[in-house]
Amino acid sequence: MLKIGITGGIGVGKSVVARMFALLGIPVYDSDARAKWVMGHNLELRRELTAAFGTETFTGTGTLNRPYLAAIVFNKPERLAQLNGLVHPHVRQDFTSWMATHGQAPYVLKEAALMYESEAWKQMDQIITVYAPMEVRIKRLLQRDAHRSEAEIRAIIARQLSEEEKMARATHIIYNDDRQLVIPQVLFLHQHFLSQQAR
Repeated sequence: MLKIGITGGIGVGKSVVARMFALLGIPVYDSDARAKWVMGHNLELRRELTAAFGTETFTGTGTLNRPYLAAIVFNKPERLAQLNGLVHPHVRQDFTSWMATHGQAPYVLKEAALMYESEAWKQMDQIITVYAPMEVRIKRLLQRDAHRSEAEIRAIIARQLSEEEKMARATHIIYNDDRQLVIPQVLFLHQHFLSQQAR
């Protein structure tokens, strides 16, 4: 089974593109959503997080204390790296288990913002980077995240791996720049992946 990664910086629309593949019947693994689930349900990871960040990491009812954890890692690269170092291996294991339940699919898609930073790309056969120029991304994010200022958005983007680096490392690029139609690009890659599996 082909394993296709899909990535891109905040505001490029990778989730929208991933949903287009899902509408074509392709199973999509949402790394961000699954990471949250794993952090709340994997007992080994819960123990590791509590040991690293304290008993307040989980509330009295046992749910993940997101505001507490976010405050600890905010603007602290070494603490964020520690958190990611604990979470990402468990997410990789979860992805492997998830794939086993989709053995009949021609290929699967793994959506991950931190495809390279988490080293998830090493599990993939090919990588799609979704691209949008900075101005388009900022406009989208200002509309989507009304609580964020342009300065905050630019700061988030600055902390992420550059689009140039992601594009250079990608196998395929989908341009979601409000100039080119996205659906034909998705359909083209879908047929491309199907033809690879048919060989």
